[in-house]
Amino acid sequence: LTTKETIMELTRRRVVSSFIFKNLSPASADPPKVALFRRSAKVRTYQHRLAPISGSIDQSDASPLDAAWREIQEETTLTKKSLRLRRQGKSYSFIDEGLNREWVIFPFIFELIPTQSGGKGEAGIIIDWEHDEWGWYNPREVEDSESFGGVPNLAVSLRRAWIEYDIGNKAGERLDSGLQTLQTDHKSGARVLAVKALETFANTVGVLDFQSKDEWWKHTRMVAWNIWKNGRESMGAAILNILISSLKLVESSVLPKWSEMSRSDREKTIPTLLKEYGDQRLELNKNISAAFQSFIEGGYPSDRPLRILTLSASSTITKCLTNALETTNFSFDIRILESRPLFEGASLAANLVEFIEQLNRTSTKPNQNTVTVYTDACAAIAAQQVDLVLLGADVISSNGDTCNKVGSLPTVLSAKHVSPNVKVVVVADKEKVFPLAPPPHEENDNQEVTGSWRAIEATKTAERAIVGHQSNERPIGDVKNYYFEWVESDLIDNYILENGCMTAGDIQELASAVKEDAGRFFDDL
Repeated sequence: LTTKETIMELTRRRVVSSFIFKNLSPASADPPKVALFRRSAKVRTYQHRLAPISGSIDQSDASPLDAAWREIQEETTLTKKSLRLRRQGKSYSFIDEGLNREWVIFPFIFELIPTQSGGKGEAGIIIDWEHDEWGWYNPREVEDSESFGGVPNLAVSLRRAWIEYDIGNKAGERLDSGLQTLQTDHKSGARVLAVKALETFANTVGVLDFQSKDEWWKHTRMVAWNIWKNGRESMGAAILNILISSLKLVESSVLPKWSEMSRSDREKTIPTLLKEYGDQRLELNKNISAAFQSFIEGGYPSDRPLRILTLSASSTITKCLTNALETTNFSFDIRILESRPLFEGASLAANLVEFIEQLNRTSTKPNQNTVTVYTDACAAIAAQQVDLVLLGADVISSNGDTCNKVGSLPTVLSAKHVSPNVKVVVVADKEKVFPLAPPPHEENDNQEVTGSWRAIEATKTAERAIVGHQSNERPIGDVKNYYFEWVESDLIDNYILENGCMTAGDIQELASAVKEDAGRFFDDL
């Protein structure tokens, strides 16, 4: 048989490999440990070998991550109450000729939540028939050798997810610290998070230490991939775009001189280079603000207040509004939905009121600007007679569909219904254009929702009644806290980006270029 014929006869199996860690935080007094499980004689493959929690991805699984959570609960009884997802690794494949099988591996890292933080800790790991025993191992000592006794490519799978294995302690600590900052910042918008991603990339790559330029460049790209995928993937469009631009800069300015530069040279040069790029990005907001000003001046009269409805607290929309308040002859009736659960809309309203008050103190003529906050449930009332619905964007897909703060879709639908002449306008920068598969829904801590119940007498006990018994395998009650949702392009009239007013067709051209760049930097990793 030819190699091609042999490959055609292989059985292809997509599987998840979930590594459970403890002591992952750099602040931990103890070194990180990874749990490995010895497979029993009852499993079909690799009996008595050490392995992570693994299993096939079923057709019923919505994603590899869903399969990982399912397998973990089946094989250890642990649930999301006792584990937090820390990393997803880049998938890869290998062939086991003895089994005539091609394995496609999706590696993940989960951190065990100790009892003092509300999890079950180690006591919560109760293995089933698939394993005989388990134990903690130093992740740096995991190796692909017969003497170690692991399943094939055990160390490779671990290294794909826990890249500290290869990039070393110093770079690893900087990467992990930056990722945790991105993962826990639920107040900043995508543009601000992209800046934090850029800082993490610069700080980490600057201390990478490899003798080979090719190895250094490979791990530089892998660091970028990890920041994109493991920071805040729901806001991955802006993060991906800023990282692609950063990689282009490093490729053109550092790689040609790599052999002449010491590690200390790179540690100084790369952060400086990327800081200059970051400073240049600040000018883009001015371009977007100018495009927004041109849009309203060309389409609306200035002899009455321009009625605008928005939600959340997009930094780009904030800049556009403050610039228009300061430089145009318009007065504005700005209506803002409070944007539960973190009430970013109320925060935006407070900032705008303060800005208008400052303008009034220095102005020689009074203005008619007003700012009104509405509850999210009042979207249809707030939308009465509005001229514009302004949406920020965390992701803009290739066809112009836009992912933004949850509440965006009902706001748009309400406005289209009660104010038929309204224009729905997405205000964003090109970095939000994302040509790849959309990221999964980001579900966050339901206590952000239930926390506000505690201030109201009638709902003080609601949290305990609904979610107080979630240690049960299938709880009756639950509270969901999704941050983002999609608005389809046929509901959007215009996109205002730094190079002007654009259509969905223009967005598609931008997306093609981003897709090509992402493939060039990441496909071969």
